[in-house]
Amino acid sequence: MGRPAKPIDTSDYAGRFASRLRILREKTGLSGTQIAESVRASGFECAERTYYSWERGAAPPLNVLPIIAACLGVSVRTIFATS
Repeated sequence: MGRPAKPIDTSDYAGRFASRLRILREKTGLSGTQIAESVRASGFECAERTYYSWERGAAPPLNVLPIIAACLGVSVRTIFATS
């Protein structure tokens, strides 16, 4: 269907963040589409592909982090946890 996902380099901070974001999303059972919809409902532009780019290492806007954290049922600090 689409292109195969490139492995995330978790040796850098952005890679660890991206990996943690994906893991937390999978634990909640939410899709990237559902999180993107929640971000849009909060008044921010967010396509599904935009959300998934964050899981691949792109940095989301800082003002969107609390919305993502609320969707995942965690604090922003938890998303940035390194362990």
